[in-house]
Order: sequence, then structure tokens, then C-alpha cells
Amino acid sequence: MNDPRSRSDPEEQALVRRIIRGDTEALAALFARHRPRLYRMIQFRLDPKLAARLDPDDILQEAWLRAVDRIGSFVTDARGSPFVWLRMIVVQTLIDLHRRHLGAQRRSAQREQSRLGGFGGDSTSLSLTRHLIGQLTSPSAAAMRAELSQQLDAALATMSDIDREVLALRHFEELTNQETALVLGMSEQAASARYVRALARLKKILESIPGFMPLQES
Repeated sequence: MNDPRSRSDPEEQALVRRIIRGDTEALAALFARHRPRLYRMIQFRLDPKLAARLDPDDILQEAWLRAVDRIGSFVTDARGSPFVWLRMIVVQTLIDLHRRHLGAQRRSAQREQSRLGGFGGDSTSLSLTRHLIGQLTSPSAAAMRAELSQQLDAALATMSDIDREVLALRHFEELTNQETALVLGMSEQAASARYVRALARLKKILESIPGFMPLQES
């Protein structure tokens, strides 16, 4: 495995060796170690309409069953990072549940996985807007949520899909730069440069809209 945190973590490396041999108990332990990060991703990405029907624990349970089904591919598909492999399964589960429950237009999950880590640009933009609106700091700003949402949507639309996705992965899902590069299929240098540029752009956007907390680089 090439994830530096995995290499420096003897316990995780021991789990990885057992998973390669088909040990589902080790897979369960690995899933539990990364569950808080996967839960955070779901909270950020989950459409409110789906949240009324399913909670993140339901989604993680279905993703766990899928991970068990795919344990045979772990040695090749999780080569870059065990966490990124688990995240990919959770992302695909979440996309399928959105389609199943909300009747979203079907698109190739594999194509989107290679392009934007599993999510389309519109989906990520909506997630960013929901999350940022939820951080409004003043009562007057909170009372103007609908208007501010429209302003923020319009401002985010001036950013490229890939820059919005880098922001979502690094700043809101809290992936490392290496994990972000793996998810998006780009070099670590390119991922880092895009994050710095996108964060600066988002800070400028938020400075022009009253009521938002300043962002700090992660």
C-alpha cells in the first residue's frame, strides 16, 4: 500500500495483510477505523430529501455489505490507499441510493468516479452551498438564507468543477492531499496547487457575502 499513514501504522498494515488473505473480521476492523471519516463524507454529500428517509448509519451498513462482496479485489483496488478504496465503495453506495430513492437521472458511476471522484459538479456545488449556509454567523444572515444561497450558488458557478471538488475533498471531507490526488487521478503537486488556488477563490467569494466565517487552510 502507498498510503503513508498506512505504512507508518503497524496495526493497519497487519489488518491489510489479513484482508488480502480474505479475512472479513480484519475488513470490519479497518472499516471501523475509518468509519468517522466516511460518516463525515456522507453528512457532507447527503441530499436532504434522502436524509429524510435514510441516515448515514443506514448508508454505511449497505456500503459495508458491498465491501465484503468486494474483498477479493482489495489487493489490487486498494493498492493506493485502503481508505480511498473504502470511500469509493461508500460513494458508489450513496450515488445508487440517491438514484433509487429520488429517481435521479442515471449516469455512469464509473465515468463520474474517474472524473470527479464519484460526484458531478452540480452535486458538489449544492453540497458546498448547503454546508456553507449552515455556517452563517449572524441572525440577520441566517434570516436571508434563500437569498444568500442564490448568491453563493452563482458565485460557486464561476469556479471549475474540479476546483470545487478539490475544495470539497480537502476542506470539507478533510482528505489529505495524497488522498485527494488519488481520488481525482492527478499528481499530488497538481492537487495541492488546485487546492490553494480554489481556497483563495472561495475566501474571496465569501468575503463579498456578509455573514460567513473566514476559512482556514487545512
